[in-house]
Amino acid sequence: MKVLITGANGFVGKNLQLHLAERQDVQVMCFTRSDDVAELPTLLEGVDFVFHLAGVNRPQDPKEFITGNVDLTQALCHAVCAVAETTGKRVPIVYTSSTQVGRDNPYGQSKLEAETALLDAGHRHQIPVHIFRLPNVFGKWCKPNYNSAVATFCHNMARGLPIQINDPAAPVTLVYVDDVIERFVQLMDGADAAVGPDGFATVAPQYTTTVGELARQIQAFKDSRATLVTERVGTGLVRALYSTYMSYLPVESFAYTVPQFGDQRGVFVEMLKTPDTGQFSFFTAHPGITRGGHYHHSKTEKFLVIKGQARFKFRHMQTGQAHELVTTDDKPEIVETVPGWTHDITNIGAIEMIVMLWANEVFDRARPDTFVCAL
Repeated sequence: MKVLITGANGFVGKNLQLHLAERQDVQVMCFTRSDDVAELPTLLEGVDFVFHLAGVNRPQDPKEFITGNVDLTQALCHAVCAVAETTGKRVPIVYTSSTQVGRDNPYGQSKLEAETALLDAGHRHQIPVHIFRLPNVFGKWCKPNYNSAVATFCHNMARGLPIQINDPAAPVTLVYVDDVIERFVQLMDGADAAVGPDGFATVAPQYTTTVGELARQIQAFKDSRATLVTERVGTGLVRALYSTYMSYLPVESFAYTVPQFGDQRGVFVEMLKTPDTGQFSFFTAHPGITRGGHYHHSKTEKFLVIKGQARFKFRHMQTGQAHELVTTDDKPEIVETVPGWTHDITNIGAIEMIVMLWANEVFDRARPDTFVCAL
């Protein structure tokens, strides 16, 4: 399949290019600001699908709304219609419009005129036209300090720069760029062209929040490096925001240090804490060193020896039943501690032992649920 992307170097265009580059069956033609509109007929030769993403939203001269949104779209429509008339091929078009279409401003009016041109071309030549009136799109590579609060907040907070919020309660509707691209590619691949009640194409999910909450959440991502407590970044809006925030980190911030606690036995390092599913850490032990020698009432742990040899010993606190096992780094094996059993771990090898550790709760010095009891 051969596709044409207008606005290929824009925020959405760059993301779309990367996704399509992962496909062996797609050839991409690009139209950018540096190209002449007169080149469109040539670029359209053999094209099977058009992603019309080009547009102007913050020009220095308001006249650019007409040239960048209306005139370009009309030229594209003319070229696609010419293909339909001469070859009978009806090339589908995806167009990124805006929710500002309904507003009485030059930008909204120009996007509405572009929509009208596309719908007219589609009606006259039975060309499939998918118009997306997108809300605020966010994700990697969006230009900060331009027209995206998410991009600005992520960029500035990642660099310790201030942000400005005029109304923290102001509502904002967001859609994640990966979800936008996924829907675009589905249409390219022939998916059902379902539309919303207003007759326009839709992307899901869409998220509604406030400007103040956006800033709070992104600040929490930044703070997690100091507290080691991660946000719940696995699903939904928080997942997408976290990915976006990370994409704005400068290279000098790709790594950060965490506290290390050491004594004659070795070192202990906490890596990550969660709000409600415990924490991850690792520790070392020199040859012959024993760690542990305690029991828990409710707390549980998982140990994984990633270097060296370990002997785990257990004793039931009520019955006195004893148990012992050995694990080594050449056979990954999780060893779990069980409430009501005192336990320890000894390095029985000739080299330093390194052990990964997960505990089901973040350590609370006021209520440690850890009671010394040697085996």
